[in-house]
Amino acid sequence: MVSTATPLLPPLRQDLQLHQAAPNRDGSPAWTIQDPVSNRFFRIGWLEFECLRHWSPQADRIAAAVTASTPMSVAVEQVAAFARFLEYHQLLRLDGEAMARMAATSRVLTWHHWRWWLCHYLFVRIPLVRPERILRMILPLVRPLASRSGRIFLVVASLLGVFLTTRQWDVFTHSVAGLITPAGILGFLLAIIVCKTCHELGHALVATHFGVRVGHMGIALMVLWPMLYTDVGESWKLRSARQRLAVSVAGVGCELVLAGLATLAWALLVDGPARQAALYAATTGLVVSLAINASPFMRFDGYFILSDLLDIPNLHERSGNLARNWLRNRLFGWQETDTESFSRQMRFWLILFAFMTWCYRLVVFAGIAAAVYFFFFKALGVILFVVEISWFILRPITTELGLWIRRWREIGRGRLAGLVVVLMTGITALAWPWESHVGAPAVAHPGRQQLVFSPFAAQVVYLHPTGMVQAGEVLAQFESPDLVARNKQNQALVQGLQQKLAGLSVQSDEMDQRPVVSGQLAMQLAETAAVQDEQNRLEVRAGFTGLWLDNDPLLREGTWISPQIQVGLLIDPARWVVDVYVEQRQVDQVYLGASALFRPERGWQAFSGTVTDIETSPCSQLVSPLFDARRGGPIATRDEPATMTPADTLYRVRLELAEPLPMNREVRGTARIETPGKSRLAEMGRQLLAVLIRESGF
Repeated sequence: MVSTATPLLPPLRQDLQLHQAAPNRDGSPAWTIQDPVSNRFFRIGWLEFECLRHWSPQADRIAAAVTASTPMSVAVEQVAAFARFLEYHQLLRLDGEAMARMAATSRVLTWHHWRWWLCHYLFVRIPLVRPERILRMILPLVRPLASRSGRIFLVVASLLGVFLTTRQWDVFTHSVAGLITPAGILGFLLAIIVCKTCHELGHALVATHFGVRVGHMGIALMVLWPMLYTDVGESWKLRSARQRLAVSVAGVGCELVLAGLATLAWALLVDGPARQAALYAATTGLVVSLAINASPFMRFDGYFILSDLLDIPNLHERSGNLARNWLRNRLFGWQETDTESFSRQMRFWLILFAFMTWCYRLVVFAGIAAAVYFFFFKALGVILFVVEISWFILRPITTELGLWIRRWREIGRGRLAGLVVVLMTGITALAWPWESHVGAPAVAHPGRQQLVFSPFAAQVVYLHPTGMVQAGEVLAQFESPDLVARNKQNQALVQGLQQKLAGLSVQSDEMDQRPVVSGQLAMQLAETAAVQDEQNRLEVRAGFTGLWLDNDPLLREGTWISPQIQVGLLIDPARWVVDVYVEQRQVDQVYLGASALFRPERGWQAFSGTVTDIETSPCSQLVSPLFDARRGGPIATRDEPATMTPADTLYRVRLELAEPLPMNREVRGTARIETPGKSRLAEMGRQLLAVLIRESGF
């Protein structure tokens, strides 16, 4: 007599296929259920396999049969849980009520329903071709490259390309920087198409080599960005973990080999279109493979490679379950039991991997939210941004928080009080107006300095030796032979005109010549004075008492010098100032009289100072080339060779140091200016409000 307490189980679908898989990590046998309709694979263990062998409408009969035929003691609840798993994944032949339930779920999961778009707009697959015949034609042609000698050749060629490129590293990096042009971006996109095609062919050819059917290839839309994909889901039929790993690694391997060969081609070719194409292929293969596909935190190649290496299918879900249980137990003292058993070391690494995955996905989904906001027109961008933030970031968090709230009565009073104290302490720490500071690039230099140049091309007559000098002392004396000759000529002309003027008599016929000669004499005297002024400029005196230094040791008496060459520098070593460039969003926090610290570059000692001046308008030119990024400085400037105009809006703030620096030269470093205390919570709210106001206009 059939028990009415146990509901009848539906029969299994007749089209399901069962494949024996490689043993699990603990050595227990494993099998894979293949659903040929959806081409999905489900890995099961010994218990589930025995349940399938003894499947019947009664769960208690299945449990009894498995217990009788194996050493396992199986409960009815275990069989019922496995039946629910089969029903959820549509692996059973359902009755009318279950079919209606499944049909309702299916309607929700089709593209007609808003939830389908909510889950799939990030990643939509569009199958295009069934490539089996083409792959079988290509496979014999590429097999030699996969042989041992072929692999050695590819590795050696790639390493040779890297070695030759390092010998031209400056040229290579300059060429990569030159890709930021419309033509360079177009070439980069074409290179991505070529690299991704090779990537997907790598997966498909290796899978075909191992006898795995490649269902289809097509285009996947990732946030509406097209990219190629290959369906190699049937690789789960492979019993060997090494073979599955080879299928997973094939795509990244092909891209890296293509990048290595392209690097070799770039190193050997001369400048031209071919070398430029090789550069595109080299940089694209490295960037796409290492930055995107190699990441194990999203379901790309890196994830499947790590999953195959650890032999842990569904790595994200299983590690996430372990991490959630660990978090609940540590926070609330619950006794959550793990559904799987791992070694202590493996459990630690899986929990750490789960937390890293959550952090990585938080950053990625936030970036995608910002991308969809800025890439689409504002109305649609706002909708997609809200969907992205609420569905993919806030929903998992609120789901877990909801569970915590529902089970808060299970938390011990002492632990609950401790959690409240920690939470209130955290909120207080965020709301408390802690002392703050503004950090910015800076250059320290003497408060008074006099740069000495020759006013024009001249010869060096005298150069003061380095050391302390008094105000008014001659620092440098120059001579111009042309001025000396002109001065002698002018003096002779003045003397001649004076004699001529003195020799004119008072006769009426000679009186008419006196105004003419007097005018000529006045002009000649003016010319003589002008030449004398020019000669006076050739004598440079100290404008203040200070330290004379930076003399060029190659300058000798009689050496000709250009007006562009600095002869020396006079500084006041007792007073030092610091020029600081502060960003626009921070300059309003700086005030006159604020305390500051200046730390020289590659130095450990910090020097105290005070803010003495804040410019009210953005700077148009940097005061020192030490700031310029083109000369190794920290501030990016516009691509104008003759100027040093900052690329961003910056304001100059001047500090005065309390004590002089030990080095007598300009010093690059960083400045830390103290600002009034502010609440981190209020600052975050202010920034959020500013963003909302800025982006509220349509």
